[in-house]
Amino acid sequence: MSTQPAPADQAAPPDEHDAAAWREGFKTGLPTLFGIGAWGLVVGIAMVKAGLSIPQALGMTLLVFAGSAQLASLPLIVASAPVWVIFATALVVNLRFVIFSALLAPHFSHLPWRQRFALGYVSGDMTVALFLQRFPDERPAPGKLSYLKGLMYPNWIAWQVGSIAGIFVGSAVPPQWGLGFAGTLAIICITVPLIVNKAALCGVLVAGTVAVLAAGLPYKLGLLAAVVIGMITAMVVEETLEKLKGRA
Repeated sequence: MSTQPAPADQAAPPDEHDAAAWREGFKTGLPTLFGIGAWGLVVGIAMVKAGLSIPQALGMTLLVFAGSAQLASLPLIVASAPVWVIFATALVVNLRFVIFSALLAPHFSHLPWRQRFALGYVSGDMTVALFLQRFPDERPAPGKLSYLKGLMYPNWIAWQVGSIAGIFVGSAVPPQWGLGFAGTLAIICITVPLIVNKAALCGVLVAGTVAVLAAGLPYKLGLLAAVVIGMITAMVVEETLEKLKGRA
């Protein structure tokens, strides 16, 4: 019996867990997790506001895991539409995942079907796009599967945390607040992580102030004015700070 060691390219199977690749995938997807959680928050509140009970909403977010399909289904559920209409609507909204599956299949067609099924369940728009940017080549490569998991698993957790929080928050929100409250929470969740420097902070503060002061303008022009003035403020502050650094 031969006792020669396996070649170097066979020593580490491509699908073997690679902690470094997992961390790389996690770091790549980390900036998107805030938005995913905020989107989940909105959908969670929307489910409760549409009349679903907390157990029903929890079951929907855990089983479906597709915000656009969930939101598209809610009005049909409220209207007591036939089940086949609800399923057909969700299917049409989620047809893009057929394309995602076709793009990922050549990379992982060798895996057992149960593992591929699990990966398909936790896949998302952004995670698939980020993975294909990193691994455009379909050939086996060490760390490829770990990188994908580093993208998908945190993305799934961020969605579920946001959605479940929205379900319980929505049950406590007065009915008269409506979905506008959910939108406000989502904007806050998305905006706060973007305030990375003094210029951005100044722009946000000015935009918020203008939005409040100009709330009475027709056609929602106050929001447009807030965005434009906030952007100009951020650019002016950034340019001023750069000049001050150059003089120092």
